[in-house]
Amino acid sequence: MSGGELAAQVLKNNGITHLFTLCGGHISPILVEAKALGIRIVDVRHEVNAAFCADAYARMTGRPGVAAVTAGPGVANTLTAIKNAQLAQSPLVLIGGATATLLRGRGSLQDIDQMTMIQDHVKWSARPNRVSEIIPTLERAFQEALNGVPGPVFVELAVDLLYPEGIVRDWTGSKTDRENPNLSEKLQAWYINRHLNRVFKPGREELSPAAQRQYPTPSKSLIAKAGKWLSGARKPVLILGSQCMLDPAASKELVASIEKLNCPVFLSGMARGLLGKDHPLQLRHKRRLALKEADVVLLAGAPCDFRLDYGAHVRKARVISINLSSKDLYKNRRPDLPLLGDPHRVLCAIAETGGAPVRSEWLATLRERASARDLEINDMASQKTEGINPMLLCQEVEKRLSENSVLVGDGGDFVATASYILSPRGPYGWLDPGVFGTLGVGAGFAIGAKLMRPDSDVWLLYGDGAAGFSIMEFDTCARLGIPIIAVVGNDSGWTQIARDQVVLLKDDVATRLAPMDYQGVAEACGGVGIRISRQEEIGPALERALAESRAGKPVLINAIIGKTDFRKGSISI
Repeated sequence: MSGGELAAQVLKNNGITHLFTLCGGHISPILVEAKALGIRIVDVRHEVNAAFCADAYARMTGRPGVAAVTAGPGVANTLTAIKNAQLAQSPLVLIGGATATLLRGRGSLQDIDQMTMIQDHVKWSARPNRVSEIIPTLERAFQEALNGVPGPVFVELAVDLLYPEGIVRDWTGSKTDRENPNLSEKLQAWYINRHLNRVFKPGREELSPAAQRQYPTPSKSLIAKAGKWLSGARKPVLILGSQCMLDPAASKELVASIEKLNCPVFLSGMARGLLGKDHPLQLRHKRRLALKEADVVLLAGAPCDFRLDYGAHVRKARVISINLSSKDLYKNRRPDLPLLGDPHRVLCAIAETGGAPVRSEWLATLRERASARDLEINDMASQKTEGINPMLLCQEVEKRLSENSVLVGDGGDFVATASYILSPRGPYGWLDPGVFGTLGVGAGFAIGAKLMRPDSDVWLLYGDGAAGFSIMEFDTCARLGIPIIAVVGNDSGWTQIARDQVVLLKDDVATRLAPMDYQGVAEACGGVGIRISRQEEIGPALERALAESRAGKPVLINAIIGKTDFRKGSISI
């Protein structure tokens, strides 16, 4: 059995339904054999987007996503997505092709030291040297991706490990089958044959059970203490981050536990959408003020990084922190009660310690503040701008979100504006890059999300700067029948940066873009393109986009937007 077949069997055994790739001779056997086993091969236009697709697959399913890319520049092109997955704590298996084991370091095509290049950006990496090592190596890769804090792993598979033995020996035949060889040629043939005999020496071909998550669990006494603190709090606040969402099959269980705790909740990252649109415990605005006044704050998978002003947002409250990462658990501020474990499971366990009092006055105060902020947003959305008011555009999208919609954010100013206005309708209804703030995730995330949720409307919210990173994936969407809807907020600039650069440094250098007909790119790739520049065009364009997408066509709306002061002074350091 060839190495390509063995690799494909491990993928199949671990429940992989889609393999994301850009083709290359080094990895062709994996693609062919995976297809033969019923795994869908999704071939994109840039390797970084294969890894972004795999990241989205992991977030939506709770299982590692898999990308396979060719050697050298293929692997190097994935680095941004791999680092993004590492910081977002997404389980991902990257398989990279490589030159033949016999030729390492000898200057063959695309041969670089991939292991050194990537090792700082993954949880674990390995390079099998024999066909018999492929199964155990890939099986461990899946387990390492899931264990503890999830993250990306890398397996390098040399080309001679993947092709059938007969083909590989044919490649070396000119060196081993010479007529009347001299002594030097005999020694060379002996060395090559000995090497290949080792490479193809028979070994284990049995598969182990699929990898399962393993994580630490805090003691019952610590869980009971957390429950006591929350039940006795007058002004508690819960903040849930992406780590709470590692088990898609159990999201209802998590919601029930939050309701039992009966505390106001702010959701961030992948947790956005967990409670739907209008849950009475959910707050969306004025989080900083709530944290300042709280007496107990529970951080579930939410480290004290820049998003919480490095812990300074919490003033007088006792802090309970739940995290799979011991590093994140203590980052910048030591919690009063640290709980090392899976935030989902620990929250559920805390909820089982007892009921919680009604806190009507505290909830009413927080809701009143949030409502006042919504009124401010509505007022700003009604203001006239030179193009379409971006806040109004987001409000019109919000009106058309179905209950199973998925929102993907890829951009700076426009996407950040949208995050204040658009409400994900359910769990796993919002995907953004995470703490790395990576531009370019959009098309890969949207493709991965649509493949996992084919019956959902998948909305890709693009800044016009971010669109330039991955808009060619509209070819992938059209070619493979992946009907996403992209909305480009086009103000011809890197507005997130220009806002502060122009004010502080009095120069807009490198922040301006030329007006671009992005809808034309989508059309050239086989999709549907729509351009709008006036308020009255918004509704018909969005309705047409929904109809075209539901009929199987990818759509891009190029919305010419104006500028507002909504996010003035929003630079993050």
